[in-house]
Amino acid sequence: MTALAAEARIAWAIARKDAVSELRGRSAASMTLFFAALVLLLFGFALGPDTRKLAEAAPGLLWLAIVFAGLLAVGRLHLLETDDGALEQLALYPIDRRAIYVGKALAGFVTMLVLGAVMLPVVGIMYGVELARAWPALSVTVVLGALGFSAVGTFYAGLTVRVRAREVMLPLLLLPVTAPLLLAAVKASAAALSGDPFGELGSWLQLLAGFDLVMLLVAGASYGFLLEE
Repeated sequence: MTALAAEARIAWAIARKDAVSELRGRSAASMTLFFAALVLLLFGFALGPDTRKLAEAAPGLLWLAIVFAGLLAVGRLHLLETDDGALEQLALYPIDRRAIYVGKALAGFVTMLVLGAVMLPVVGIMYGVELARAWPALSVTVVLGALGFSAVGTFYAGLTVRVRAREVMLPLLLLPVTAPLLLAAVKASAAALSGDPFGELGSWLQLLAGFDLVMLLVAGASYGFLLEE
């Protein structure tokens, strides 16, 4: 029990350090948010002034912006520590490697939550979507989607961080694996915004929760091998 508590404290310390570094890095955080907003703006121009089309496309474009910006965020969580050798030193601690993974994933989760919280009202304003009635369901969807993306993104960021072409390899490996998550998140968001007329919201949220659980278990069990490479 003492060892478990120690690992939990280490995981929390890693998560707090990474999340604070990411959120306090004004240039990096501003670049991520600007990129996400730019994605929404460009697609809004591409769809034209038709309010019906904009409202229909809003769930997909919301998650497109979150995922594209999230790729930048999860990649940075490993990059700085790898450049100065801190990640290798962290791996030498006599703890379960899953504690390191949990800390990194928690930091990515917090970053993704902040990103989702900012992007939701932006989508509502830019695309004329009514969010008030759908807010509880949308909040649950964002939480589950952020958790799944950070779980998978943390693993693949650790896998590609030592690769020279990591900026290319990370999205190539990550996006196909997160396709079920993105589908479920978009469908759940669309159902929430439309008032769930077909009663499908619960099924999509269950799929999101199942994806999160599987990926957390698999990635957490495999992450330790990455630190030995």
